[in-house]
This record gives sequence, C-alpha cells and structure tokens, in this order.
Amino acid sequence: MIVALIVACEVAFWVLLAAGLAFRYALRMPRTGLALLLCEPLLEVVLFTVTAIDLKNGAEPDWKHGLAAVYIGFTVGLGHATIKWADARVAHRFADGPPPVRPPKYGMARAAHEWRTAGRWIVAAVVAIALLQAAVWYVGDDGETGSLRAWQSRMVWLIVINLIIAGSYTLFPKREPAKPR
Repeated sequence: MIVALIVACEVAFWVLLAAGLAFRYALRMPRTGLALLLCEPLLEVVLFTVTAIDLKNGAEPDWKHGLAAVYIGFTVGLGHATIKWADARVAHRFADGPPPVRPPKYGMARAAHEWRTAGRWIVAAVVAIALLQAAVWYVGDDGETGSLRAWQSRMVWLIVINLIIAGSYTLFPKREPAKPR
C-alpha cells in the first residue's frame, strides 16, 4: 500500500504541476494556478500521515517506509527547484517570458551553481535522515529498524557524493576554451 501511495503522490505531483502551470499561463488564471501549486505539500502530508498510521497499526518497518521518508525528503529539498524550473520553461514557451537562465559552464560561477545544487540534495537527504530517525524512535526498540537504518546510510552516501562533486568543481574549475585569435 505504501509503494502505491508513493507512486500516486509522484503522479499527483506532476498532475498538479501541469494543472497549475496550465491555469497560470494557458487559461490566464494565475491565482488558480498558484493555488494548485500550493497544494503540492499536501501530498507529502498525506504520505507522512499514512506511513505513520501504518507503523502505528503494527506494520513491521521495511524498505517501503524508508522509501516514503526519502520521497518526502526529496520533495522538500528539490520540489521548489523543480517547480521553478518548469515554470520558467512554460512561461518562456507559452507566455512570452524570458528564456530560462542556463547554468554557467565555467569557473567559479559553475562551482557556485554546483554548491547550490548540492545544497538542495543535502537538504533532501537531511530531511529524509530526520524522518527516518523519527520513524526509528516511533517504532522503538521492540521493532526491526534495520531497513530504516539502511536508508539513513544511503542518504549519508548521497551527501558525501554531492560534497565530492561540488568540491571537485571548486578545486578543479573548468576553464573557458581559449578564443582563436
């Protein structure tokens, strides 16, 4: 049931995003579009509540409960950036908005971009780790929490990988190609 709910939340995220942008730009109803976009966090509240109820009703914590926490973390960390990304493209394509800003390709500007991206992923991982820890405490010593702890270690690895990637752009910035004379 939890996996089906995660899939439903993901589908609903994209449906709400498409509907919100359609109302905002195609139907010229920006307030309705904004209201639909602001419904996005309700999906995570529903998923969090159902997962907590499932654990409260005696379900043995497993990978599905961990995946729910990770999904919520990723939506918290990356959801706003995803909506902003889609909004900029739809505004440009259908509402004569400016072209979307492309990330810088070279130097410290690229490094700063990579650190911002890593920051979003790290926020997502930290939120997931916190939710997983809350689930471990919620289940208590009597329950089997190994799968939740395994998800926590995966999130730590995600943080490390993002730090390495962003750090590599800082230590070894890509140089702009020399212009022919």
